[in-house]
Amino acid sequence: MYNYKLLIAYDGTKYNGFQRQTLHPEKTIQGKLENVLSLLFKEDIKVIGSGRTDAGVHAKGQVCNFHSSVSMNFDTILTYLAQYLPQDIAVLNLTLASPRFHSRYNVIRKRYCYTIDNNLFADPFMLKYAYHVPKPLDTQKMQCASQVLIGTHDFRSFTSLKSKKKTTVRTLSHISVSQDHNIIKITYEADGFLQHMVRIITGTLIEVGLGERDPNDLAVILQSAKRCAAGLMAPPHGLSMEEVYY
Repeated sequence: MYNYKLLIAYDGTKYNGFQRQTLHPEKTIQGKLENVLSLLFKEDIKVIGSGRTDAGVHAKGQVCNFHSSVSMNFDTILTYLAQYLPQDIAVLNLTLASPRFHSRYNVIRKRYCYTIDNNLFADPFMLKYAYHVPKPLDTQKMQCASQVLIGTHDFRSFTSLKSKKKTTVRTLSHISVSQDHNIIKITYEADGFLQHMVRIITGTLIEVGLGERDPNDLAVILQSAKRCAAGLMAPPHGLSMEEVYY
């Protein structure tokens, strides 16, 4: 059995997220990949992704793997994928992984980036990839507030996850808020992210930047372990999975 490893990028605008769905699997990244690969390898291919990006979220460095009984030339695979995958999904790299490699279970940490267009007028060329916030944001306050979240915490306040059985403890190793010509990027690195975690933290930090919350509120929100204590969830189109570390 051969274990193929893919590094892919995609524009998530038209898709219902990465994970295959029972209804309309063709509207997911996983569904598109599995359909094309199954036709190429002439067997049922199941693609494993490093993470489940939400509907409308993009990726510059999503990692996937799939198993097949067929040994196939890489050029043949890449040429076929280039021909039959839609243009908003691209394969950046293809390798053979060790038989035990698992793109999700072997992850050490992931990096996501949320982009905010803080100009008065939205940049027409960034409409699909940045959340437009026309009112000025105080990035220093946002950076200060974000540092409370660094470390190992229960992030229940910052997730839409309803289950009480699954742990909501994660280790957030890095958050940075940077600005370049009114384009603000918030970069996150963690050993894993909960459902909507990055978008809820981002929405809360935006409220801090607008002066609607005090930077010290983040510690109180974190300790409350209640979703209602945190801010609004930022829209998906500003978020991109940047890199996965193994």
